[in-house]
Amino acid sequence: MPSVVPIPATSWKESPVSTSAITASGVPSASRADILPARDAVAIADVDTGVSLDNLPGRDLSKQELRSLAADIASKPESWDQQLAFDDNDRHFVSLHRDAHVDIWLLCWTPSNDTGWHDHDISSGAVAVPRGVLIEHNLAVGATGVETAVAAGRVFCFGPEHIHRLTGGEHGTVSIHAYSPPLWRMGQYAVTKAGVLKRVSVSYADELRPLDEVPEVESSRHPRA
Repeated sequence: MPSVVPIPATSWKESPVSTSAITASGVPSASRADILPARDAVAIADVDTGVSLDNLPGRDLSKQELRSLAADIASKPESWDQQLAFDDNDRHFVSLHRDAHVDIWLLCWTPSNDTGWHDHDISSGAVAVPRGVLIEHNLAVGATGVETAVAAGRVFCFGPEHIHRLTGGEHGTVSIHAYSPPLWRMGQYAVTKAGVLKRVSVSYADELRPLDEVPEVESSRHPRA
């Protein structure tokens, strides 16, 4: 079982994952924040809320600006508190805002809710947790992977290259998600028993769930990449 690493209110724990071993030779190593963004979650109260729904710049936002936006919305429960609902079978999610450059979602979690492995295609994103505990899972092919528990009052951000899985750490968890450009297609992943990764393109409007087990890939005399 992968270990769950909680993020304290004032500090984070060093990641056991080597970032330099993941990049190709000659390519600068990715930072810890790129590979395990939840490990660099910061307090919502400490984020410079320079970007809000009232002053969107009319362009695509960087992941840092998305973090600011998600933190600002998470700190204003009066704008989403009346839309909360919790269901073990169907994760409750509500679109709070969508325009040509950004979209924002409210998600409600129980421990039974699981997105499965997914990416966000070309979109960067940010996740703020105003209530409860959200767990980010990071995929490590051939290894056990990494889990990080993000407690209430924390926010993290990531780029379009990020693949993760989210689950509710406790009943009543609430998270605010901001994406730019707006989500349109997303990649959903499954890992076969042999460790083969399979990607399926899905609509942003679909509820993300773990993919059912996929068949093993048969060997071929002429494989194609």
